[in-house]
Amino acid sequence: MTATATRPAPPRGPRRAKRRGISRQTREMWLLMLPALVPVLLFSVGPLLYGIGLAFTDARNTRVHETSFVGLENFGRLLTDDEFWSSFRIGAIWSVSVTVLQFLAALGLALLLNEKLRFSGVARVLAVVPWAMPPVVIGLMWKLVYHPDAGILNDLLGTDINWLADFSLALPAIIVVGIWTGMPQTTVVLLAGLQSIPSELYEAGEVDGAGRWRRFWNITLPQLRPVIVAITSLDFVWNINQFGLVYVLTQGGPGGQTRLPMLFAYEEAFRYRMAGYASMLGLAMAIVVLAVLGLYLWRQMRETR
Repeated sequence: MTATATRPAPPRGPRRAKRRGISRQTREMWLLMLPALVPVLLFSVGPLLYGIGLAFTDARNTRVHETSFVGLENFGRLLTDDEFWSSFRIGAIWSVSVTVLQFLAALGLALLLNEKLRFSGVARVLAVVPWAMPPVVIGLMWKLVYHPDAGILNDLLGTDINWLADFSLALPAIIVVGIWTGMPQTTVVLLAGLQSIPSELYEAGEVDGAGRWRRFWNITLPQLRPVIVAITSLDFVWNINQFGLVYVLTQGGPGGQTRLPMLFAYEEAFRYRMAGYASMLGLAMAIVVLAVLGLYLWRQMRETR
């Protein structure tokens, strides 16, 4: 008789233990995330989905009106609304101007603060003071600065201009406030990026005979590119969604010259009680912002590669 050898079965104990370990680790991970995840779902994701749903209805902020589904009717109205396109144009001018000028001013300040100058620590603290102030307080403060009778700006210039009520000056005036408000966080981010650049690169540039401007163009800017892309993207999103600061300053006036898209949506929702149309405004602006950011980030990533 010949004995047939049978292959022993593979051990299953360790594999089961490993599976139990992974599943338990996953459960623990979700339990740890739950306290942070629940508020996000309740106060961010939930209202977002509800607002998207309202965009396709004729919802109004009245008790007697019954909400019904209207499909893309609000979107069609949006495309033919001249007031929306006017606010969109103003919002584009505002957001691009503030983002670009804010970045240039913050970059200059960050380069200055990065130098080993006397009292540089005090200067860094003073540079971030506007960051600690609420937008409402900033708006009230600058409203006093621009006051036609008792404003500091008119006293310095010897004029009596009503800056926030002038049709040609109101938008540039609030752009200045937007730059001043958002510059601190941009400065802090750029300063952190500057301090992370290895000093050996500048030393090698000096050995090669590169001047200050050439070192800035060939070393500083390329090293700061990821930081620049990140902070300008965030600044653009913050600026296009700005509401509180401009509302306190001008409430969209004079004559709608400073009415940003979010102010227009606010008026439609709470002044005219058109909640469905206002939700479509917000949804359309979100799509536009995502499209612009996607194109911008795609171009920046392609240039980096």
